[in-house]
Amino acid sequence: MSEATRKPVSATTTEKHEQSRRTVLKSGMALGGIAATAGMPFWSKLALAQGEELVPFTDVPEGFMAPPVVPGGIHFQDTRNIDSFYTPNDDFYIVQHYNQPEIAEEDYVLRVTGMVDNPMELTLDDIRARPRVELDAGFECGGNRAGIYHGLIGNARWGGISLSDLLSDAGMQSGGIEVVFYGADTGMETIRETEVEQAFGRSLHFTDAMSSEVMLAYEMNGEPLPHFHGAPLRLIMPGWYGVSNVKWLDHIHVQDRRYMGRFMARDYVTLSRRDIGGVERWEERSVTKIRLKSSIIRVTRDDGGHTIMGFVLNDGTPLRSVEVMIDDGPWQEAEIDPESSQYSWKLFRLRWNDATPGEHTINSRVTDVNGQVQPTADQMPEKPSRWENNAQFPRTVMIG
Repeated sequence: MSEATRKPVSATTTEKHEQSRRTVLKSGMALGGIAATAGMPFWSKLALAQGEELVPFTDVPEGFMAPPVVPGGIHFQDTRNIDSFYTPNDDFYIVQHYNQPEIAEEDYVLRVTGMVDNPMELTLDDIRARPRVELDAGFECGGNRAGIYHGLIGNARWGGISLSDLLSDAGMQSGGIEVVFYGADTGMETIRETEVEQAFGRSLHFTDAMSSEVMLAYEMNGEPLPHFHGAPLRLIMPGWYGVSNVKWLDHIHVQDRRYMGRFMARDYVTLSRRDIGGVERWEERSVTKIRLKSSIIRVTRDDGGHTIMGFVLNDGTPLRSVEVMIDDGPWQEAEIDPESSQYSWKLFRLRWNDATPGEHTINSRVTDVNGQVQPTADQMPEKPSRWENNAQFPRTVMIG
């Protein structure tokens, strides 16, 4: 289905996802350190209730809105409007760097080549005939930022096949240390004064590629993968920034050396000055795993008071807490959606019953089980590149 139709996930599909998610949760799998509790699903309370209204942020300029989904364009969410655990397919963020190839399902072939005993050419029917897996995974663009209120995000239930099973069947050879993923999207690049056609590509060390949760997805929220999200097949690398989740995937290649394509070696490279072994050095590294991050997305008012809501994204490490601070008050622990899974986003909320009229500053921070705390902007390493900005994001709101 083309995302251009902007068809939202149906109520029936959403109910099916929720039933599936509850089955997983009851089995005790991948809760990311958050215990499930009985009662009404947290996400179902996100939609505004009768008599509940949004309270305006004063840090959002008048007229701000998310761009529409258009061919070749970038789309991000207006995070104030998040109202479901699963992001509808037509509102999940979209970024691409070359074209958006349209590939007919009957013409599709996935090639597995390089240092493997059994090179493969698989049609979409061949892929669908393999054992099916499902996983909830949310991620953000490595360039997500405060200027668009962290709208380059999304959370979905992905369906497809296990990458590790496929690579095992291909028979990775000894010495094959790097697995390269090429998309069918291509563009012209000038490299040392030579113009060449390049396909979008990213790679994983074989130990990452063989992780059990990595998958090749042909479904998104119970529907065929939409065109703008990489149909008919894409890589899903849970806990990693969006750039790693290669769309329009048509070629997997195993090799004995690092892959140094544009989006590994020259772009999506974070430049930062860090303490490395007691020496301050400028370091360049590829954007890979999602860094611990939370952001407040909206404040609502009802007869009983106010509610502050937000999201957390990280690399799947279990969480210890999410806290909210109002003005210069103490940090208060927020409630996390108890049905979040290891790699989904984690939605949170805090009741604010003693709000006084006037403008207030609200902030959030998340801490994982290892004691890692989301940094403030001042605690971030000196970093001229925009990638991997996970600093705390204070918001201002007007209480009437």
